[in-house]
Amino acid sequence: MNDLKIAIEGAAAQEAAIALFEIDGLTGEYERDPEATRDGGLTVVATVLGIVGGTMAIAEQIRQWYVAYRERQGVKKIEKVLIVTPKGRFLLEDATIEEIARALEPLAK
Repeated sequence: MNDLKIAIEGAAAQEAAIALFEIDGLTGEYERDPEATRDGGLTVVATVLGIVGGTMAIAEQIRQWYVAYRERQGVKKIEKVLIVTPKGRFLLEDATIEEIARALEPLAK
């Protein structure tokens, strides 16, 4: 199966996961990881089930989503986002839009 998992860590992880799937063309589900709660934060694992539309456009929106939640003031923000594909994993913080788009390509319908 060509699924894409996105692990979101931080106090706003669940809120961020909800917002992630509000991106037009991106469908999926998420669940809280009860084993990965630390320092008052939490980890949510989002599974992207499919995308409809251009991968570059969705990759840009994912990058904007990440920046918006990462740069929030106060404690309700995300600390780390890890993208896990069948071919490997990478931090969203260091990823280019092109790398995000390549990770999304197997899901394009």
